[in-house]
Amino acid sequence: MEQKEKVVIIGGGAAGFFAAISAAERNPHAGITIVEGGNRVLRKVKISGGGRCNVTHHCFDPTELSRHYPRGSRELRGAFHHWQPRDTIEWFEKKGVKTKAESDGRMFPVSNQSQTIIDCLQQSSRKLGISIQLNQRVSGMVKENDKWKIHLSSGNTIMIDKVCLALGSLKESIILDQLRELGHTIHPLIPSLFAFNLPNHPMKGLSGLSVQNACIQTIPKGKQQTGPLLITHRGLSGPAILKASAWDAKQLAEAKYKFEVSVNWLGSDSPKNLIDHFNIQRKEYPTRRITQNPFPEIPKRLWSKLVSLTQIENDTTWAHLSREKNLRLQNNLSAMRLEVDGKTTNKDEFVTCGGICLKEVDFQRMESKLHQGLFFAGECLNLDGITGGFNFQAAWTTGRIAGQAIGNSSNH
Repeated sequence: MEQKEKVVIIGGGAAGFFAAISAAERNPHAGITIVEGGNRVLRKVKISGGGRCNVTHHCFDPTELSRHYPRGSRELRGAFHHWQPRDTIEWFEKKGVKTKAESDGRMFPVSNQSQTIIDCLQQSSRKLGISIQLNQRVSGMVKENDKWKIHLSSGNTIMIDKVCLALGSLKESIILDQLRELGHTIHPLIPSLFAFNLPNHPMKGLSGLSVQNACIQTIPKGKQQTGPLLITHRGLSGPAILKASAWDAKQLAEAKYKFEVSVNWLGSDSPKNLIDHFNIQRKEYPTRRITQNPFPEIPKRLWSKLVSLTQIENDTTWAHLSREKNLRLQNNLSAMRLEVDGKTTNKDEFVTCGGICLKEVDFQRMESKLHQGLFFAGECLNLDGITGGFNFQAAWTTGRIAGQAIGNSSNH
């Protein structure tokens, strides 16, 4: 009687579970074990999206979808043709979990509870006979002939046929050293998706205030980002900042998180439009005080702060605004320079960029090009998305492809 193939998935997060489930669905006879270093599985799923779990994003065009990944977009474009948000939504729906899209495209379970997703994944794995080992760190991984010898922190050693690394963020670990020994290139691990700290905070007192459509750019060479911007007690956060932190992750790390950010509080309103707008105020409302906010798109408290920072007296009217202060106010409104010193990790979606070099992975199977039987899924790869459900979708997609390839190759 032929011995059943043994498969170990290292990491009990979204990518690990989806890889294990996909492998077991494809080959029910394989012996599949998820090895998790912590005392709980699916921890990131639990806390993501404020405890609601931002499962994916409502974008069904693989090319458009791939544009939301600062690293890995080219490789994921092909992978999304195999498994994309529509497939994720349908998969969960077939298991009884309905999802909904919010106005910004983020998708959540209708229950608004991340536990719904966790229960679904755990029930699916139980039905398929997948074994889960908690509190087991991998302390070594060696290839012997065509098998893999895995050393666990418990002192146990297991011989297996296939191994899938779905570790989430790699951090510096024994596995990282072993991957290097196996010839894999590891791109430096640096944070992505973080808020900006502003120690000399000119916006103090406005904590909690948000602007719905600001436009920001890190200086000198950052990619311009638009979206909601939140003023916090530490500095700036919100989708526009998180997008900038992802796209500019490498250069901000190189700057040791000391840099300038330019903020246009009005969004993509061009300076010319702003000059026109100011001229209209001066011409049509000459006796109106500057302190009355003429811009409905920004909060009154923010306008008052900008007027105050420009050192305009409270009783100044548009007719009496000096040319110099007119220009300074326009500048504070559309190109305010703020000094950033440090970062704060976003607690809902903490992501690392860097990881295993994508050129060394076959994205049609998520298998190492250097070693047969070694697969990868999720954030341990050098790919990451902006905030909005994109990182989970990358986990489902890479987990699915890896799992199916494992199931196919196991299913003789």
